[in-house]
Amino acid sequence: MSQTGTLSHFDLKEFLDEKYETYNEPGFVEDDPVSIPHLFTKKQDREISGFLAAVLAWGQRKTIISKCRQLMEMMDWAPHDFILHHTTDDLKPFLAFKHRTFNATDTLYFLHYFQQFYRQHDSLEEAFTAGLKPQDETVEQGLVRFHEQFFGQEDYPERTRKHVATPARKSACKRINMFLRWMVRQDDRGVDFGIWQQISPSQLVCPCDLHVDRVARRLGLITRKQTDWQTALELTARLRLLDPQDPVKYDFALFGLGVVEKF
Repeated sequence: MSQTGTLSHFDLKEFLDEKYETYNEPGFVEDDPVSIPHLFTKKQDREISGFLAAVLAWGQRKTIISKCRQLMEMMDWAPHDFILHHTTDDLKPFLAFKHRTFNATDTLYFLHYFQQFYRQHDSLEEAFTAGLKPQDETVEQGLVRFHEQFFGQEDYPERTRKHVATPARKSACKRINMFLRWMVRQDDRGVDFGIWQQISPSQLVCPCDLHVDRVARRLGLITRKQTDWQTALELTARLRLLDPQDPVKYDFALFGLGVVEKF
């Protein structure tokens, strides 16, 4: 029987399936950045708030959630309407916004991008599928094309590029992959939304954050020494052996094992 770490393939699948069932449930939402898009019911509100929450998702989770709620307050708790109709004066409060290295310059550019995009498109899904083909094994080309498009605006601030990752720079793209999991994965567990239909869950790449990375290495799911895009692909390929249609569901298991159980 094939081995993964100290567990056989069958035992590993059984173990991670059990942890997936444990952690993919509504109680997961409250202390996680995914709680921000859960504040809304409108598709575009979930996309905008979710993308911002994912991009800001580094540091202590309580601080992340607090900062995201602050942003939503500045948008009058109607992000899509604000994006489409705000005036120059409406942007003044954002000049004081800061989360770690994400500052007012970055915030204003994000708002500008969103306004340009949503005035021409109905859903942010269109930005991520522009470079993606149905037969592509993963979303890699979609992420590359999205990054190019995101910074296709004139006079974009160079400093803002560090806040939107791309596989073209070998980044693991953990925050964007997390955002895509929220938007694409479909189940009835109450965490992920499944509101995008043009990307298959089988194409998603596992978000490779610190906790997931550590647990995956302990389980023998990652062999690469560094953590980059190829590492995220390696982990996802191993998870695809356990569930070819929905490999990223195991993000719940790996994250829960790392954060809650200190595995």
